[in-house]
Amino acid sequence: CDACMMPESPRDNGPRLGPPEELARGDFEMVIRRLADDLAFGTDTSLFTGSGLEYAQSRPYEPGDPIKQIDWRLTARTQQTYVKEYEALKRTAVYLLIDTSASMAATSIPLSKHDLAVWMASAIGLVAQRRLSPCAVISGGERTTRFQPSLLRSDLWHALEPLRSNEHAEGTNLGERLEELAVRARRASVIVVLSDLHDPTAQPAIRHAAQRHDVIVLQLRDPAERGNLKAGFFRGREAESGTTFIGHGRLQWNTNAGNEPDEAALALARSGASWLRLDTDQPFLSPLRHFLTRRSGTTGGRG
Repeated sequence: CDACMMPESPRDNGPRLGPPEELARGDFEMVIRRLADDLAFGTDTSLFTGSGLEYAQSRPYEPGDPIKQIDWRLTARTQQTYVKEYEALKRTAVYLLIDTSASMAATSIPLSKHDLAVWMASAIGLVAQRRLSPCAVISGGERTTRFQPSLLRSDLWHALEPLRSNEHAEGTNLGERLEELAVRARRASVIVVLSDLHDPTAQPAIRHAAQRHDVIVLQLRDPAERGNLKAGFFRGREAESGTTFIGHGRLQWNTNAGNEPDEAALALARSGASWLRLDTDQPFLSPLRHFLTRRSGTTGGRG
C-alpha cells in the first residue's frame, strides 16, 4: 500500500464527519436525498442500471446479425461464426463497495476521502433504488457488511450507518471483497468501487470483475496526494501502520502526484471498467453526473 500520511491532532480521537453542516446536526438522510435529486436531474432512467442484458447463449451466425455480437472466442475455436444472444434483466443489482480503510480517513482538509465516498455511495444507492434496482452497500475495509441487494430504503440506511465513521487504524480488504463479490453476484451487476486504490490487490480484482460485471471506479484523491502542501514542518502519522515521523509541506503524500491518469488507471479503462478520479477539494456533483450520463447504457466490461 502506498504510504498515506496525516497530520496528528490532539482532537483526532474519534469519528468525524465533514461538511456540509447538516451532517454534523444529524440530518444525513436529508442531505443525501438532496444530493440524489441533484445527481439524477436531467438524466435518463438507465443511469445506474447498465445495459440490462446478460449473456444467455451463442448460436450460428445468420445474415443480418450485428457484427459486434460475434462470439469471437467460440468462432476461433470452432472455425464457424457464432453470435451471442442476451436476455433482458428486469432489475440490475447495484453493489456499492466503499473503501473504509485508514488511508481513506487520512486528510489534509476538513473533507476526507472517506466522507466523500460515503456521500456519493449514498446518493447513487438512493437513485438506484428509486429506479427499481436493488442495492447493497459493502465495506472495503475490515467492517462486516451484508452482500444481499435490497429495494428497501431502510436497508440502505441501515447498511450505511456503520460505515459513516472514520477509522484511522482500519486495514484494507478491498481486493478480497471485490473478488468475493464477483463470485457471489450470479447475474451481471453494476459494481461501484469508491476508493483511493491504495490496496495493491484492488486493480487486479477490478479487472477480473469487469470481465462479467459493469464496474465503475470512482478514485478519490486528497489535495496533498497531487502535489505540495503549502505548509512548513509538521509531525505526522502513517495511516496504516501508525508510525510517527517529522515531515515538510513540500513532500508528496504518495509517488503518483501528477494530474494526468496514471498507467494503472489507463489499464483499468482498457479492461472495460469505467474510471473517474475526483479530488476532495473540488466540486464533485457536476463531474460525477456528467461521467455517469456519458457512460449510461454501456455494457462496461461485459459482452
